[in-house]
Amino acid sequence: MKITGLSPFVLVCMVLGFIFLYAPIVMLIIFSFNASRLVTVWAGFSTHWYGELLHDDQILSAAYLSFRIAFMNGLLSVVIGTMAAFALVRFGRFWGRGVMIQSISSRLVLPDVILGLSILLLFVSTRSVIGWPEQRGVLTILIAHVTFSSAYVAIVVQSRLAGLDRSFEEAAFDLGAPPFAVFRTITLPLIAPSLVAGFLLAFILSFDDLVIASFASGPSATTLPMVVFSKVRLGISPEINALATIIVVVVALGVAFAGNLLQRQNAQRQNEAGRG
Repeated sequence: MKITGLSPFVLVCMVLGFIFLYAPIVMLIIFSFNASRLVTVWAGFSTHWYGELLHDDQILSAAYLSFRIAFMNGLLSVVIGTMAAFALVRFGRFWGRGVMIQSISSRLVLPDVILGLSILLLFVSTRSVIGWPEQRGVLTILIAHVTFSSAYVAIVVQSRLAGLDRSFEEAAFDLGAPPFAVFRTITLPLIAPSLVAGFLLAFILSFDDLVIASFASGPSATTLPMVVFSKVRLGISPEINALATIIVVVVALGVAFAGNLLQRQNAQRQNEAGRG
């Protein structure tokens, strides 16, 4: 494929940028098939470490726990973030709007250490006052993740709502449709791409989180990033390379599927609009 309209300098910068971004991932995938236990010494092609990974109960249980938390976090963050976005875009000026905007923005820029420490102090304080939570675990991690993930979803959905053409909604109201029907049949399909993007963003943020989960978790709940971090501190294992490769492939397939689905939905809506 010939790239036209780009100077040699731009092409060199583009190639160097792609190498900088993806060369570490490519090397990780290659060495996940290394037969040697020494990750820096190539000893031939082998899928041995993938088999070892499937028999590692600690990693498998942590991966399942992280997936559960990330999935629930994505759903709750979409609901809360969407409600916050509607309040900011559709309700105009109201008491506390400035505080709400500041609280959403602050969660985007606060360091994870500060946010995790504040959440830990909150749980310790509530336990001393009302006796809850008795111990930190899955629920406290989920609450902590929803706290910052919903802010990202609110920003994504807010940008979509702000640029949404409301003529379809107004026409439905003029024809006597109730508010919930208008939201379900018109507004929701129009903002569906932003909801999917917000869910995927919240899912990845939760699945990848280490710092905040370390503050909010207890002995009964250990997420996958916590297990990986504890193993890497003792030295990089080929099993970790295999695990990272599987995660990269799954994420790439998920993003490709979501992008293809959204592209088909947009094309279908454009065709329906053209026929109308």
